[in-house]
Amino acid sequence: MRIIPESELIINSDGSAFHLHIRPEQLSDKIVMMGDPDRVTMTASFFESIECDVRSREFHTVTGMYKGKRITALSHGIGTDNIDIVLTELDALANIDFNTRLVKEELKQLTMVRVGTSGGMQPHCPVGSYVVSEKSIGFDGLIHYYAGSESIREKDFEEAFQREVGWSPYHCSPYVVSADEELVDRIGYDMIRGVTISAIGFYGPQGRHVRLPLADPNLNAKIESFRFGEHSITNYEMESSAIAGLGKLMGHKAMTVCTIIANRVALKSNADYKGSIEDLLQIVLDRI
Repeated sequence: MRIIPESELIINSDGSAFHLHIRPEQLSDKIVMMGDPDRVTMTASFFESIECDVRSREFHTVTGMYKGKRITALSHGIGTDNIDIVLTELDALANIDFNTRLVKEELKQLTMVRVGTSGGMQPHCPVGSYVVSEKSIGFDGLIHYYAGSESIREKDFEEAFQREVGWSPYHCSPYVVSADEELVDRIGYDMIRGVTISAIGFYGPQGRHVRLPLADPNLNAKIESFRFGEHSITNYEMESSAIAGLGKLMGHKAMTVCTIIANRVALKSNADYKGSIEDLLQIVLDRI
């Protein structure tokens, strides 16, 4: 059996994972994830009791009890590169013996729901609505660095998307993955379901023109009109593809649900969305 070298999985002197700084016993099987560390504090305010509260860089983790359920609330920061760190360390905490550095014989399945904010791409995704990422398109290329990605990717969808939008060869090859179906049904049974793009930036990569001109000013219009069977692209964010893809490769249940804070088609936004995200967090806590 392979003993994982210290350089491949760094464990802190207190027995915690290198970036997250939590120990295996501090992690619940049910995890609610979000980008903003302060949103973890908001989530923990609903807990009846708190077991641990750990901060390290942009990663804030609180494990506690909510209506009889042990739940971990965790911030992952921004971008799929951060998701690579977070999901790898969460899986290690659950499925690697930190003393022997061996993969455990019996693997544990985690349930992970990312609660985020997003920009809507369709008229039926107005500001304030909740959109579940039934499928995600990753513009980041992360999943291509792992063996076996072809087993979870939807190649027909990928090829149709690249063809229809005139995908630039200078960009990473986009990948399409589906979230866990049972989890999507459980969390989002009364929400909008759609296809979410995970971009590799907030401005240019999402078609925002501030000062620098865009390489393809028409990309968002082509994305808005793209159809693959019954599927249309509903929203932009920056993490869902990596969560769905890595989660599926590792054998975990994972999905993303976002509140829409801007409609990119109508050019409307709502910077004061605290109430909406607070309501969504409580819904997810109830249903996870």
